[in-house]
Amino acid sequence: MNKRSMFVLLSLVVASAMILSACGTPAPTEAPATEAPTEVMTEAPTEAPTEAPSNIGTPEHPIKVLFVPSVDANVIVTGGEVMAAALNEATGLTFEVVVPTSYAATIEEMCASPTDTIAFIPAFGYVLANDLCGVDVSFKAVRRGWGVYWTMIVVNRDSDIDSIEDLAGLKWAYADTGSTSGYLVPKVMFEEAGVVPGEEFEAGGHPQAVRAVYTGEADFATAFYSPYAAPEGGTKWEIGMDPEVPVDVNSCALNEDKSKLLCEGYRVLDARANIREEYPDVVSKVRILMLSPEIPNDTMSFGPEFPADLRAKIEEAVAAFAETEAWGTSLGSEDFYGWSGLQAAEDAEYDFIRLMVASAGMTIESLDN
Repeated sequence: MNKRSMFVLLSLVVASAMILSACGTPAPTEAPATEAPTEVMTEAPTEAPTEAPSNIGTPEHPIKVLFVPSVDANVIVTGGEVMAAALNEATGLTFEVVVPTSYAATIEEMCASPTDTIAFIPAFGYVLANDLCGVDVSFKAVRRGWGVYWTMIVVNRDSDIDSIEDLAGLKWAYADTGSTSGYLVPKVMFEEAGVVPGEEFEAGGHPQAVRAVYTGEADFATAFYSPYAAPEGGTKWEIGMDPEVPVDVNSCALNEDKSKLLCEGYRVLDARANIREEYPDVVSKVRILMLSPEIPNDTMSFGPEFPADLRAKIEEAVAAFAETEAWGTSLGSEDFYGWSGLQAAEDAEYDFIRLMVASAGMTIESLDN
């Protein structure tokens, strides 16, 4: 299958997934009538499974909650501790918040500790972890009603870059090689367009990738896009519309407590907003060149041998926590992962990500290269 055929296939699979999601149907029980996903080139651990210890969730053996380092680690730790405290109160179990050094390290930790790990990982990382050692998805994020998100390619607003083809030979800043929106999806987009970037470098997170364009360290960057929030009576964003706010970008400024980046009432929610305090004029300096096709939202997943009874208790507690005000200071914070809610997820929803992984030839080993 050539690259163009693969990209067309991916678009069709994405569209089919979106139609099913919009109709509110449960995850399919039969394989989709498309080409079966090619298995990811990974190897399962050779060690025999071990019986789960009986003291998981005690102070002596806390459950590790892993968060990929896609935003500021201090924000993750602070918000993660809020969630850990709420889950402890609801279940009596003890949790330890952990921010591994990379997406790959998160996957490796889940496979190395299959009985006592929970992780919040994006679609790409979930697929690798599932194929590598059987990590199992539980929930997926909902952000302001959207069960999907996008890659945005950003450039300096004053640049003469007008198309993806113009990126050939230019310096690319990406979040992390384990990031679905920050690396995997744009990698496939560039292959489809026949574009070979020049120098590439890992910025260390989505905000850092945007910052690299703002400071001139990179010619373009790839990061996550979430649609802006419209004020009452304003124009709500829909797929196919211009991803930028529909007002003068030079009007964008912080609100009084610096918690929001607003442009005449429109709230910016993409990765640019994560550097708003450092660069409040980021929207007027960094523009969106284009968006990718839709990507399924990131996951909350369990280690492959996590005890079923503990998992059920935790899932119930997380679902209840998502309905509280404290959620907004944890995963629901726009400076954290911005989950406005969550939905039950099934492994089959991530099959088209497997297709992209196979197309790009990605393995966990390649994440650290």
